[in-house]
Amino acid sequence: MRIFLAVTTMVLPMALGACAFQRAQQATDAQTKMIGMSKEQVLACMGPPAAKAVEGATEVWSYNSGNGATVSSAAVVAQRGFASGVGTSSSRFCTVNVTMMNGSVSRMNYIGPTGGLLTEGEQCAFVVQNCLK
Repeated sequence: MRIFLAVTTMVLPMALGACAFQRAQQATDAQTKMIGMSKEQVLACMGPPAAKAVEGATEVWSYNSGNGATVSSAAVVAQRGFASGVGTSSSRFCTVNVTMMNGSVSRMNYIGPTGGLLTEGEQCAFVVQNCLK
């Protein structure tokens, strides 16, 4: 039983981390693969935007993305029989801005705390992943 628990404790975080790396790669891929897509294609794979801005022939569609992940860390310092601790917590999310010129995607950018140090952009994948199929 102890071996099963030890293996599960090691394998589960690695599997979850692998998913974050895959989502980060999807978000990166979308920034190039979606260039040239029409408005209709974007609507079909991402749905209606949360907000729109129009200036002449340029439109920016904004989408909110993420799974509501909260990352927490804590540190405890023990010295001479006393202990003190500090904890922090932050939520990750992404605002995806799709810039279109003359009816097709010309740029994609991501705003917000979109992921970790090695998984930047992973929260953005939730809204763009259907466009990569």
